[in-house]
Amino acid sequence: GVAVPSGTVTLPTVFMFLPLLRNILLRERITLVHGHQTTSTLCHEALFHARVMGFKTVFTDHSLFGFADSSSIHMNKVIEWAVSEISHVICVSHTSKENLVLRASLADPGKVSVIPNATDPVMFTPSPETVDISWAAVQTLTIVVMTRLVYRKGVDLLVDVVPEVCRRFPTVSFIIGGDGPRRIQVEEMVERHSLFDRVEVLGEVAQGEVPEVLRRGQIFLNCSLTDAFCIAIIEAASCGLLVVSTAVGGVPEVLPPDMLLLAAPTPEALVEATAAAIDKVRSVFPWELHDRVAKMYSWQDVACRTEDVYDKVAHSVCPSMLDRFAALYNLGW
Repeated sequence: GVAVPSGTVTLPTVFMFLPLLRNILLRERITLVHGHQTTSTLCHEALFHARVMGFKTVFTDHSLFGFADSSSIHMNKVIEWAVSEISHVICVSHTSKENLVLRASLADPGKVSVIPNATDPVMFTPSPETVDISWAAVQTLTIVVMTRLVYRKGVDLLVDVVPEVCRRFPTVSFIIGGDGPRRIQVEEMVERHSLFDRVEVLGEVAQGEVPEVLRRGQIFLNCSLTDAFCIAIIEAASCGLLVVSTAVGGVPEVLPPDMLLLAAPTPEALVEATAAAIDKVRSVFPWELHDRVAKMYSWQDVACRTEDVYDKVAHSVCPSMLDRFAALYNLGW
């Protein structure tokens, strides 16, 4: 048989959740159902049954999908069916919105709003010892990588970038946090290049410990191959780190150029961008970065903008059953 990694496959039950969902919706007097993520079978099942029962629905998409591989073709057909009857859609970046409008063949892009993610500026702060000082006071620079160690997060790029940066800059070290099936590649890279004293591999890091790890560095490196919106880079910037990232998906929208150095998703480009960050970071004041991020992103703002969407949906007219059948018929269902 074919070995399937755990957590990568779910069984769509379609109708098994209906009795429980109906009980919850009626008992709690729900007026609107909001689901998240294209690949969530529970989300699509709940939104489907909510629409059948006449509830208003909102869907939030957090990911980017292609158009050529088999899994993307399948999921694009699913999302085309799901979004056809949704009252409103929320995407986390403008790139994500463009991607979804194309994948779902939406005739009305106005049905989609862009509400970015955010971070907690109270939790993600620089060290109190760095108030009113720049990173020029630091003798040895530390580059932090905090990510799931999977293919999509660019581990293949990371294992090429780290040895070259260490070779070119003897006073630079790395901290790599996160776990995943590609962790073995990182550990082999450290052993192959004898970087035991330059690269610290932490493995899985608890959510509450992430700010403390970020405070140990001055530069944050993100090697993602695709990202609709990377929360990790605003968390790093909120902790006062200068960010280096691949210019993929919605990442270029997240931070201004003086806080985010972009590079093509190649080892050579990432090494050069990291070198530029090493030259620039000593003029960076970490608390200034934190204050700017705190003004750009907050969950309170996300909540207010989401509430505006809810108000808009609440005053919209539900399509008739005939209109719903017509929409599905036009999709080939």
